[in-house]
Amino acid sequence: MVFSSLFFVFAFLPLNLCLYYLAKSTPVQNAVMLVFSLIFYAWGEPKYVLLLVAMALVDWLLSLAVEKGRGKRSAKLALIVACIADLSLLGVFKYGTFFQENLQALTGFPSVVSQIALPIGISFYTFQLLTYVVDVYRGDVKAEKNFFNVLLYASLFHQCVAGPIVRYKDIAEQIKHRTIKADDISAGIIRFTAGLGKKALLANACGSLADTLLLSDAAAADLTQLSENIRILSSRPASALWLGMLFFMLQIYLDFSAYSDMAIGMGMMTGFRYKENFDYPYCSTSITEFWRRWHISLGSFFRDYVYIPLGGNRRGMARTVVNLLITWMLTGFWHGASWNYVLWGLYYFVFLVIEKLFFGKVLKKLPSVISHAYTLAVVFFGWVLFKFERLPLAWTVLKGLFCGNSNAFTNYEADIMFKSNVFLLIVACLACLPLAKLIKTALLRLERRGGKLGSAAAVTVSAVYPCAMLLLSTAALVGNSYNPFLYFQF
Repeated sequence: MVFSSLFFVFAFLPLNLCLYYLAKSTPVQNAVMLVFSLIFYAWGEPKYVLLLVAMALVDWLLSLAVEKGRGKRSAKLALIVACIADLSLLGVFKYGTFFQENLQALTGFPSVVSQIALPIGISFYTFQLLTYVVDVYRGDVKAEKNFFNVLLYASLFHQCVAGPIVRYKDIAEQIKHRTIKADDISAGIIRFTAGLGKKALLANACGSLADTLLLSDAAAADLTQLSENIRILSSRPASALWLGMLFFMLQIYLDFSAYSDMAIGMGMMTGFRYKENFDYPYCSTSITEFWRRWHISLGSFFRDYVYIPLGGNRRGMARTVVNLLITWMLTGFWHGASWNYVLWGLYYFVFLVIEKLFFGKVLKKLPSVISHAYTLAVVFFGWVLFKFERLPLAWTVLKGLFCGNSNAFTNYEADIMFKSNVFLLIVACLACLPLAKLIKTALLRLERRGGKLGSAAAVTVSAVYPCAMLLLSTAALVGNSYNPFLYFQF
């Protein structure tokens, strides 16, 4: 089940909210949310809900052991057991097939590679549970005595399968005590419908065009079709490849940020406050800034639980570079069991080190238009590595962008494709800018200074906007079979 499905929007979520608002106490509301969260997770993969519950149970027990043995070796032992258990399960389910394939290629063993299914969202809820146990060990949060509160934290359907990664210490009090105001519900509806519109109207359209101009993810991942896929991409004109990658660049931001918008919006409707996960990253003027704005919850996880514990930048420049290398290899590998993701992480490591050692001060002195262009160019080519798990395909596209495959610069079909979708391209680009923030600020100013007329105008816009987004999104989703969430695979 995805947030942008008609069943979720018009059946699952309304029923959840109705029962939730009818509940008169926080424990009963928690019970409603837990039941709906487990149903949501089990909807596509019933057996893997047992894995989620088991991991939450083990980490809950180990967190109690950590707190009971605080200051003793038993606390550290419980923490180590939790880390080994969580990361081992993540390794088996997410990377088991990958390791077998590479071992077979090197040694011929095993003779048959077992295909291990990837439980949806395992990367996200594993990290959440890890942060919980680590934070209990650090003393940042007390171990929760009620197992069902920890299970709710791990399984909450707003953010369980694709983030944002939430830390227990940030919502521990909200799980036990929270209030819901009418203004919060209104703001949550606006945020949810904004994300729904971003997904249904823009991300899906950009993704469909990216698949048409390049290759669909399913086709690109098919190893038996590798030669044919290389031939297809080699014949694409450069303009089609540029346009296809631009649409993919827009899709991946609009798709993922839309999911975060909807998660944050549903949290607001139910009294939970999740931190922002994106801050208009395509407005950045350096790669360092880009990664402060992109997938903020993941970046902060690797900073606080990997980079800083390794020593951060406190032990000299050489050690800082090594710490960055480890952090970015793991960041890339987190995104998928494929070498292209590792290379993608190392690609950003190189630019971050260059900025830290040499280029950072220069960037600050350059006109913002130049530093912005540099950042977008680095990110654009990085998405080529990210898009294609098969490295020969990525290399074919990189060459083709500059007519290195003896391909033409453009052709009639590519020109028609651009002209037919230029309006979508413009709107999608505008959606990557902080226009919504500016409009919200303007409405608040109008409400404060415009008297009754200004207040009425602001209220009207706040009421009409979500209705319009819901109506347009519904129209776009009816009969549309193309409705993936890219980050479900991670």
